[in-house]
Amino acid sequence: MVQVNTNYLKLKAGYLFPEISRRIKDFSSKNQNVDLIRLGIGDVTEPLPLACRDAMKAAIEEMGTEEGFRGYGPEQGYQWLRESISKNDYLSRGCDISAEEIFVSDGSKCDSSNILDILGKDNKIAVTDPVYPVYVDTNVMTGRTGEANLAGEYQGLSYIPINSENGFEAAIPKEKFDLIYLCFPNNPTGAVATREQLASWVKYAKENNSLILFDAAYEAFIKDDSIPHSIFEIEGSKDCAIEFRSFSKNAGFTGTRCAFTVIPRCLKGQAGLEEVDLWSLWNRRQSTKFNGVSYVVQRGAEAVYSKEGQIQIKKLVSFYMDNAQIIKSNLTAAGFEVFGAVNAPYAWIKTPKNMNSWDFFDFLLEKANVVGTPGSGFGAAGEGYFRLSAFNSRENVEKAMKRIVKL
Repeated sequence: MVQVNTNYLKLKAGYLFPEISRRIKDFSSKNQNVDLIRLGIGDVTEPLPLACRDAMKAAIEEMGTEEGFRGYGPEQGYQWLRESISKNDYLSRGCDISAEEIFVSDGSKCDSSNILDILGKDNKIAVTDPVYPVYVDTNVMTGRTGEANLAGEYQGLSYIPINSENGFEAAIPKEKFDLIYLCFPNNPTGAVATREQLASWVKYAKENNSLILFDAAYEAFIKDDSIPHSIFEIEGSKDCAIEFRSFSKNAGFTGTRCAFTVIPRCLKGQAGLEEVDLWSLWNRRQSTKFNGVSYVVQRGAEAVYSKEGQIQIKKLVSFYMDNAQIIKSNLTAAGFEVFGAVNAPYAWIKTPKNMNSWDFFDFLLEKANVVGTPGSGFGAAGEGYFRLSAFNSRENVEKAMKRIVKL
């Protein structure tokens, strides 16, 4: 009989969002006529921007001609998209990131997992807690951890708590870590990192020869001009950081699939006593395991940077952030302690009456017919908190708030 990857057996009951889906399915089967409002998973609801749709339609027509048809594209992404990203997302902010350092992909979730392909298994790893579950689970799947304890913490990973007591600021460790996952604006707490905080992390990484994996998937939602949108705004970061970005939330590409990862050419890793170029390893990995994002989708992503595209995605971002403000203001007025929802599309809520987060999930599901995300699903330090997403229609957000406040 074929042998399985036993690391998968270490995983807790199920990935967070499938477990939520299971509970919803069970509830819905018993309550078939209930109008459920889903503010759990961070999936967008508004249509793709017109500029992106028009660009994709034109690309489809182009693909229908002999001279315009394209088969396999470059695994790293088409040059014109990489140059647009470099110019608009990095050079415009004073970040010295070239087109060749940008790798277009089908999702930052995929990339934050696949990056482990080029990194050794003996690295000492730190994650924030609560944390986006993919960072933890993919390390488990690839054999970089031991078993989980009763709190759900895995041997071989170190957890840096971020909570209301420390202002949701990830403290710089006193010990040395080789690999550090940072996500700002943070999923799930909605917290942001100041320029000074990121500078402290870069200083730590350079002093300890560490690598920061920086997830900036929600950077478009930052309203505060003093908050960095990229870790590469920090001097010295090109020597110690990889950044993941996505078109999913700012341009509604969750179902269209387009993202990118930035790996500076100067970034090095260690192989025995030898220094190794991480850019070359990732380029080799992508060339072997990935056939690139479709031409049509990349044309749609390129249109994000057009004049019309910029106007439309700013409107889209503002729409979701207005939803976030509605959630925050209504729940705060009702007596809830609410964090985030200012520079990020998530509200991080203290559960009332010391309810645990899954009990509060079930309470809202059954009594208000509203779906959220239990904080404990993001890590042990997430217990006692609950996440609500601003990604939904205005009507549903307002209706959900009326239901919760009424309780």
